[in-house]
Amino acid sequence: QVQLVESGGGLVQAGGSLRLSCAASGTISSITSMAWYRQAPGNQRELVARIIFDGGSTQYADSVKGRFTISRDNAKNTVSLQMNSVKPEDTAVYSCSAVRWGVRFWGQGTQVTVSS
Repeated sequence: QVQLVESGGGLVQAGGSLRLSCAASGTISSITSMAWYRQAPGNQRELVARIIFDGGSTQYADSVKGRFTISRDNAKNTVSLQMNSVKPEDTAVYSCSAVRWGVRFWGQGTQVTVSS
């Protein structure tokens, strides 16, 4: 099993920055990728950013390209999402996920609210 705990959510003004972190624990040795998803009220959950552990390649939703950056800290077993130039439409519950042997694990989610 993999346990994921997110932190760093909160209220931020439009144009500001926020950094989310996801700490992984448990059987993490075979995790192949981690990602951040978000879900706003009334919307489907969408992929925000993904990082592939083998090679470190990243993938971003078009709506966040150039503003958000996903990164990995191997020593701390964490994946972070640096959110810059945030917009009100970035308001959502952000959830961390990890894939291990084809099984996806989820964190509990953290609320991000961007005020205009």
